[in-house]
Amino acid sequence: MDIQVLFQDDYIVIISKPAGVVVNRAESVKEPTIQDWMEETHRLEIGNDESRQAEIQEFTNRSGVVHRLDKETSGVMVLARNVETFLNLKQQFKKRQTQKQYIALVHGNMTLREGTVNLPLKRNPFNRRRFTIAVDGKMGRTKYQVSNYFSRNQELFTLLNLWPKTGRTHQLRVHLSHLGFPIVSDPIYLGKRLSADLTWCPRLFLHAKSLSFFHPRSGEKVVFESGLAEDLQTCLSILSEVES
Repeated sequence: MDIQVLFQDDYIVIISKPAGVVVNRAESVKEPTIQDWMEETHRLEIGNDESRQAEIQEFTNRSGVVHRLDKETSGVMVLARNVETFLNLKQQFKKRQTQKQYIALVHGNMTLREGTVNLPLKRNPFNRRRFTIAVDGKMGRTKYQVSNYFSRNQELFTLLNLWPKTGRTHQLRVHLSHLGFPIVSDPIYLGKRLSADLTWCPRLFLHAKSLSFFHPRSGEKVVFESGLAEDLQTCLSILSEVES
């Protein structure tokens, strides 16, 4: 598996995950995962502290994977090389001390150029692959800002910068779809327009552009970026830019 390493030291590995690659192993996943890649390419420091067997087991089971990206999403991820780093980063994500920025291309002309979406989400009880907006769900918060506008065959599109302030599954995809601006080529939430999208954009137009956190060893705030994936750049080149 060809994975681009953006940075690594004795504590962390920063990668740019390609679209189409699953992060976590599961019985239903037959292809190689980021977990498999991490185990094959890096020696994980497990340690032998008997008082922390539960933490060591979790680190081992997850092969240093601290967070995830959807299979269809590309972009920057951090992986831990030892138990202490794994626990430190896990707490940072839990306490929302990390900051993530995404790029998405959505259907429609989003005239409100910036704002924050506060809507609760939960798994759809009738379709386990989908999540939905529900009053009894867990609150999700997404900040967005318009970057640019495009058109194709008289249809308008909006390029967005997104900052999820919570980490709910499919949060960005569900929030945008609920607002009436589904992400281009979203295989789950786009509906009937998917087949038309796939003729010019072969996968979900969602990319994790940057990730910032406090380095587990130094405590210094670090920021890592992954430029927009080449396949998504190609999709943009097909469109015509529209003046705002």
